[in-house]
Amino acid sequence: MRKENPARYSSAVGEAWMHCMLKVKYCHKIFGDELYRESMRTLLLEASYWYAIPIGELGFDDNHVHFMADIGLYSRDEVAKNLKGYTAKRFFEFFPEAKKRYFWNSGFWNPSYYIGAPKNLENTINYIKKQKYSDSRSNQQSLLGYTN
Repeated sequence: MRKENPARYSSAVGEAWMHCMLKVKYCHKIFGDELYRESMRTLLLEASYWYAIPIGELGFDDNHVHFMADIGLYSRDEVAKNLKGYTAKRFFEFFPEAKKRYFWNSGFWNPSYYIGAPKNLENTINYIKKQKYSDSRSNQQSLLGYTN
């Protein structure tokens, strides 16, 4: 996750990688649907580009998403507000039926969130990779493949 060219600001140079977790409102297992999950992945990457918040490892479970983000000079609440606001607005533009079916015309994300500095970066990245729907898990073989 280390950058060769860290972010440079007017009076600072560096990076601030944080473990982030956003949970779906009402704990709906919406990310079990591949279309919704991959759309949210795309929207998170769009939001990260728009707000200049690089995202590293990304992993979904049925009702929440974990990812690493370099928050730079943003505060944690600014990161949550920007990413949650952008992704929810765009998600409901693409899937208005989901707003009525799952969220009763309310918001997409639970108001709470987690953004914290990992004590052990490698363990945190491995934890994210072990989420139910992670890029790393898609290449994993089942144990049945080894029973010849």
